[in-house]
Amino acid sequence: MKLLENSSFEALSSRLCAATGESRILGRIESYSCKMAGDDKHMFKQFCQEGQPHVLEALSPPQSAAASPDWLAKSAEDGESPLSDKCCRKTIFYLITTLNESFRPDYDFSTARAHEFSREPSLNWVANAVNSSLFSAVGEGFNLLGPELWNAIDQEINLQACDIYSYNPDLDSDPFGEEGSLWSFNYFFYNKKLKRIVFLTCRYVSVLNGYGGDGLNNDELDMELDDEDDELDGFAEDRCPRAVCV
Repeated sequence: MKLLENSSFEALSSRLCAATGESRILGRIESYSCKMAGDDKHMFKQFCQEGQPHVLEALSPPQSAAASPDWLAKSAEDGESPLSDKCCRKTIFYLITTLNESFRPDYDFSTARAHEFSREPSLNWVANAVNSSLFSAVGEGFNLLGPELWNAIDQEINLQACDIYSYNPDLDSDPFGEEGSLWSFNYFFYNKKLKRIVFLTCRYVSVLNGYGGDGLNNDELDMELDDEDDELDGFAEDRCPRAVCV
């Protein structure tokens, strides 16, 4: 896996890290090439010792099913079961490697398994879930950021041609279960034709619960939060009453 340079994503990632009163948003968006070389090939061989690369493994039900009983009922009527969704081991390897690349060297996701991932069948549901979460944290100012975020993702990965996966951590061995973490989301937009993944991750953490964040001591964190408060003043212009949906 190789991190691809994208100036738009770098700018958006900077804006997705902000202080909001007594809490803090830690967001990031990155693009990765799925072409394997060197260490990736070695790790892939080790990963495949547990099963062939094209063997299908069961995923967890999509998060949209848990959030929408109506969607679950419709799937049953159509003869589909979100419980039976599967994914080949090679794709699982791509998702795990993306997590490792994004969070290295602080965390290791090598022990993650297929049941910790889900395939999300609806782009609109994912977009609304992301928008709602960020809107609840940032407020109406997100309406300025939302269109830029989704336009940048679409230009990089072609959303309509993507499979969308989510990561549902066990909360014991990764950053999403640390003290002070209020909520998080992790979405992978995978375009098989382009052999590329766009990874969108965000955590909302409480500073009051003692979350230090990214290796900063308390004094450094206070200074950073003061700077981010100034940046948030720029969100105040041209506010709209609700978050933008795809």
